[in-house]
Amino acid sequence: MRARWRPAEWSLAQQLLVFQAAIVLVVFLIAAGVALFDARRDAHLNASQRVIGVAEAVARSAEVAAAVQAVTAAPETAAAQTTIQAYAEEVRIASGTDFVVVMTPSRLRLSHPNPAQLGKLFLGNIDQALQGQPFTETYTGTLGPSVRAVVPVRSGGNVVGLVSVGITIDKIGQEYLAQLPAVLGVAAFAFALTAAGTFAVSRRLRRQTHGLGPKQITRMYEYWDAVLHSIREGLIVLDREQRIQLANDGARTLLDLRPDAVGGPVSAAALPPSLLELAVSGRDAVDEAHIVGLHTVVVNQRPAVWEGRVLGTVITLRDRTELTELTGELDSIRGFAEALRAQTHEAANRLHTVVALVELGRAEDAVLMATEELRLTQELADQVLGAVNEPVLSALLLGKASQAHERGVEFVVTADTRVQDTIIDPRALVTVVGNLIDNAIEAALAAPLPRYVKVTALEDNGELLVRVCDSGPGLQSEQLEQAVKRGWSTKAKAGRGLGLALVDQIVRRYDGTISVSSDGPTVFEVRLPVAAVLPV
Repeated sequence: MRARWRPAEWSLAQQLLVFQAAIVLVVFLIAAGVALFDARRDAHLNASQRVIGVAEAVARSAEVAAAVQAVTAAPETAAAQTTIQAYAEEVRIASGTDFVVVMTPSRLRLSHPNPAQLGKLFLGNIDQALQGQPFTETYTGTLGPSVRAVVPVRSGGNVVGLVSVGITIDKIGQEYLAQLPAVLGVAAFAFALTAAGTFAVSRRLRRQTHGLGPKQITRMYEYWDAVLHSIREGLIVLDREQRIQLANDGARTLLDLRPDAVGGPVSAAALPPSLLELAVSGRDAVDEAHIVGLHTVVVNQRPAVWEGRVLGTVITLRDRTELTELTGELDSIRGFAEALRAQTHEAANRLHTVVALVELGRAEDAVLMATEELRLTQELADQVLGAVNEPVLSALLLGKASQAHERGVEFVVTADTRVQDTIIDPRALVTVVGNLIDNAIEAALAAPLPRYVKVTALEDNGELLVRVCDSGPGLQSEQLEQAVKRGWSTKAKAGRGLGLALVDQIVRRYDGTISVSSDGPTVFEVRLPVAAVLPV
């Protein structure tokens, strides 16, 4: 509960509401003060304009001028004074002013609201009026402080008298106070309208920030930004219009994204076709392998959902190039192990057959069978070991030979095979040769008899040449570009189609070439510059 009274712990919306309310209140007070000041000034200005207008109207009266001259000529003339007093009071009541005083140039009052002041001297300044110039002033007279005007009465161009009309400050204050409700009402309405707008903005901001405070937002941004830049895995976030809203350093590195890719459509980001198809489709993907440049990337894709609303798509990418190549090696080793088990089982059967022939007294047949089987096996081993000094390639060819023989495919290492040792990284060698042979065996099994696979590996003009020929149904050269893409396969089985893509990846990494021809048997040919072959 104590956190409620700590402004630092308030949400951003609450702090904004209080801040805006304070600003609105200050503005309201300033505006109300200015309005009241203006109203007070206007009241004084209006009073000045009223009194000078009334005074000038009285001064222009021919009756007043004649009466003033009569009194000035004969002060004892009571009729003229009575006429002026009656006229002045009538004007005072009609104009709503507090006094209308007609006087002689010598300040002698000829009219006054208080009859006791008649015949007495006028209190105030009259010098400017005596010179023929009307003026206004604030002066304290017999009725208290007032705003008054003094105007000359002329006859024949001469000043024959003066007229003073005034409104007391108390009456001006009453008129000013009468305007206060309207002024304050308008100000209060403006304050209420502004406060309502502030509250609406605050509520909207609260929904958009999920009630988080500035510290929480700052901390969240700093941590998430640090995390996004530090993780090695790539992360891409798309909105519902398939625009890239976020791409961390890992994604930019793996996909070679341009700096302006964020904010633009994913279709304009120059992604590999298979990855672009996945992003555009929006479908769920779990650990899909894609070839991105020289990398094997494992991709996961899921929709981004918040409170039941789909906000877009989240794509994660992990570089698994080395892992994929190691997996290929493991598959080859697993194939070797299966071949050895098969050979062990077959050797046991042959041994039992030889023993049975001996027991039956047919020793010559037993010797012939044993030596013939040994000769065939030894011939292949001698050929491979004599032509290939690279131990990894030798073991790979012998293992694939056993595997092919077990599956009923003739495996031939051509006589022109010649490979020296340490000219290529073993993992790259296993990836290229192993995948080509595996694909060739699969292709041969899909064709009628005779089924065979022929392998050639040799150094040719500073290049390592690997040629694999099979008796399969064939692959046209125009299909090669499609064949080296992830997921392409002549079989409908899911999860296939990565072998040739890995071979193509190794070839491009070492600036080599890959080609295929099907004029007769299908022949895959890979060339890798020996000088460019370095560890993977």
